Amino acid sequence: MSVYLVSWKGVEVDPRIRTAFVVGLLFVISLVASIPAAVALYTPVLDHTDYILGAGADNRIALGAFLEMILIVANIGTAVVVFPILRRQNEALSLGYVTARVKESVFIAVGLLSLLAIVTLRQDLAGTAGADAASLDTVGRPLVAVHDWTFLLGPGWVVGVGNGLLGYLMFRSGLVPRGMAMLGLIGGPLIILSGIAMLFDVIEPGSSAQVIATIAEFFWELSDSCVFAVRFWPSEQFLGLKQDQRFLATATDPLTGEVLDSDTSVFLGRAA
Repeated sequence: MSVYLVSWKGVEVDPRIRTAFVVGLLFVISLVASIPAAVALYTPVLDHTDYILGAGADNRIALGAFLEMILIVANIGTAVVVFPILRRQNEALSLGYVTARVKESVFIAVGLLSLLAIVTLRQDLAGTAGADAASLDTVGRPLVAVHDWTFLLGPGWVVGVGNGLLGYLMFRSGLVPRGMAMLGLIGGPLIILSGIAMLFDVIEPGSSAQVIATIAEFFWELSDSCVFAVRFWPSEQFLGLKQDQRFLATATDPLTGEVLDSDTSVFLGRAA
């Protein structure tokens, strides 16, 4: 293996390294976009059964829906972009992972549509002459229930299937440290079990048991973001290269030309 001291300028990065970075970026986006809506933005409509009759907080609901639309794009994008990499390990399971991410996104979309429908009803009908408050409340409650069930069955169950498949593929391939892949292998089944427990009223949504079951899954997705976006997966397994095809380039400061510390070296692509 040859080592070259080169500037970042003019270095051709292997396109699969770019793919890994995009996957990591999409993981980051999915994590960031998923939290505000569930934790804060949707609370006015989810925690107040009379939302459809009150003053409302429509802009908060709209912002939550917008973030969840970004989440949907990031979820599907993550699966589609990483599929060519994972299929070298097991094409059927890789396709299953893509399907799980799409299915999760469908549940999310149905849930946000139900809340937007409540916003529309409040804006168009609540407070107008002849509007029946009891009827509006009767219509609004089932729409909130639809969102609650889609959250349980999508992010609360299907996501466990996807993360379990991804964890297995990573564990078998060695593309990430085995200990990290175990987070997916453990977190996925825990999400599935907690979802089943909530389905049959064994535990309550948002209970400590449900929160504990999501810890491994949260750190699994967070670690995926770090490995893909920060470390760029610099391995022969990821690129499918032989040892003598590796090419290591050390960065130099673009302003001074000074060679940076060897710890800044990254794997860039094939040797010519």
